Amino acid sequence: MPSQYEPCGLNQIYSLKYGTVPVVRATGGLDDTIESDTGFKFREYSGRAMLASVRECLQAYAEPPRWRRLVRNGMCKDFSWRQSARQYSDLYERILNL
Repeated sequence: MPSQYEPCGLNQIYSLKYGTVPVVRATGGLDDTIESDTGFKFREYSGRAMLASVRECLQAYAEPPRWRRLVRNGMCKDFSWRQSARQYSDLYERILNL
């Protein structure tokens, strides 16, 4: 997902859920949701940077244990409202206890 600008985005979350390891440009929600244990990111907005990440992804694919770990990690991520509500509740608790 070589987005130049991405305020949120859901495609990377769908990718994780269904076991597709994403390659994304580190911007906005793509940067927030993809980590080194769930996918691949590139910072510079260029074909060269994207190609380097695709090559890194292909190297991981050539190592089945590593690839399975990436797929499993992504599929285990929790982007549910339950998780978000828990984080908000924790934040409000910390604010109240200041």
